Amino acid sequence: MITETILLTQIQNSFVSIMLTANPQFDNKFEQFDGSYKDGVVLFVGLKSGSNIILEYTAYHRGRTIDGSLQNDATTESLIYNTIKPNSEKNNRKHIHSLYENIHKLDTSAHGTYITMREIEEAIGQQTNVPYLMPVRFRILIPLDDLLIISAFTDYRNGMFGDLKIKFKINPNAFMFAQVNPTVSLAKYYTKNKNELLSSGQQKQMDIDLFFRSWSLTFQYTKQFTQLGCTADLKTRIMTEQLTRSKLKNFVCDIAPVTVSIKNYVVTEVTANMAGYKATDACLAKVREFFSTISFVVPAQRVEIWPLPTSATLTGIRTSQNIPLSHITDFILLFPKDAR
Repeated sequence: MITETILLTQIQNSFVSIMLTANPQFDNKFEQFDGSYKDGVVLFVGLKSGSNIILEYTAYHRGRTIDGSLQNDATTESLIYNTIKPNSEKNNRKHIHSLYENIHKLDTSAHGTYITMREIEEAIGQQTNVPYLMPVRFRILIPLDDLLIISAFTDYRNGMFGDLKIKFKINPNAFMFAQVNPTVSLAKYYTKNKNELLSSGQQKQMDIDLFFRSWSLTFQYTKQFTQLGCTADLKTRIMTEQLTRSKLKNFVCDIAPVTVSIKNYVVTEVTANMAGYKATDACLAKVREFFSTISFVVPAQRVEIWPLPTSATLTGIRTSQNIPLSHITDFILLFPKDAR
């Protein structure tokens, strides 16, 4: 006897994969780096979270159109849902969410690409027109359960609910950048390439050692993400200067405001990666029998959004608002709009 099989989609394990080629622009060439430091100082360009790339999305289901969900809603949905996900799930999935600690680790969970100072110099070194253009390519993964309209599903029965189609627009203001803490990135570079550095002589080792001894005494690092199109204070020069004939060296580090923007981007590939399985009639009958005799609870939560009476500006925001709180588990302040 042949039994009918029903395909079930596991929403929590499914995602949309986007391959993106973007053209960031710099108003600084980052060319004043000694060779000992060029491969160890890194700039991160990407997204805070995969669903932030969505400007607006529309769902189509059985002839009905579900629209009106803008980027602000998608950003809120993603952040709220990430508060209830276990840390192991958020930290171990590739190209999903850019936690600041994971960016320092050069972790694959970060949502973007890492660019060394050497790569920037080689790409824009011969350019004469400001801003300087450098193409980068990276993959974006958008978990389907980050979208509130289907986040309640775990196993989606295709035969019962029918096909679901989602159309979305890319948000060009979602991209951001950050300079990885040089003490962390240089330490990782030294650890990873220790044998190569040893074989190339002692000079690079001496320069890196001087960096760590001087940095801890003189320089500081500020953790921050900056939206593409805005200006941030970045390390634009890290080098050594010889002081005397005895070959003693002085460590030099310059910090300057740098504007990183994005000229354009091209989506070269979009793939829906759907996880699922098939269940036989006998399996479904067992499930019905189990839940017909045992009671179970479906947990629910309510999300309330209270917009601030005034919008955020480049200089900040000053306002007051009384919000009644009852049975609160999480309280989150969001500024998803572009302050410009």
